Amino acid sequence: MTEPASKRPEFRNINAFKDLPTYRLPAAGWVSILHRVSGVLMFILLPFIIWMFDTSISSELSFARFTSAFNQGLGWLPGWFIKLVALALIWAFLHHFIAGLRHLWMDVSHTAVTMQFGMTSARVTLVASVLLTLLLGAKLFGAY
Repeated sequence: MTEPASKRPEFRNINAFKDLPTYRLPAAGWVSILHRVSGVLMFILLPFIIWMFDTSISSELSFARFTSAFNQGLGWLPGWFIKLVALALIWAFLHHFIAGLRHLWMDVSHTAVTMQFGMTSARVTLVASVLLTLLLGAKLFGAY
């Protein structure tokens, strides 16, 4: 007797609108994507970073202008918007730094890295970057 041939796997194109929203990305995937996003955000906002650094250390008058930009605004931009941009930079730096340390640790100790460590360290990275951002954001917006 001949055995029936097993059904061959069927491959199809995915429907981006139907299939992608149902896909659950693991925490390590989010960390990887956000690591790239934070790097791009810091690169794009590099002129703002340079302006903040230069204005804050040039003189007492420029430092007063710097603090005024965060309180009253700068030109047509309100102060709260400049604080939000600074908060985005704070998050980008913290997430990029913590995720970078995570990647370095995994590169250095690649034999000791397990799937459980990857999941745990990804969650720690996400939580730590958000908590530190909230803490520094509260200071930025004058909560303490």
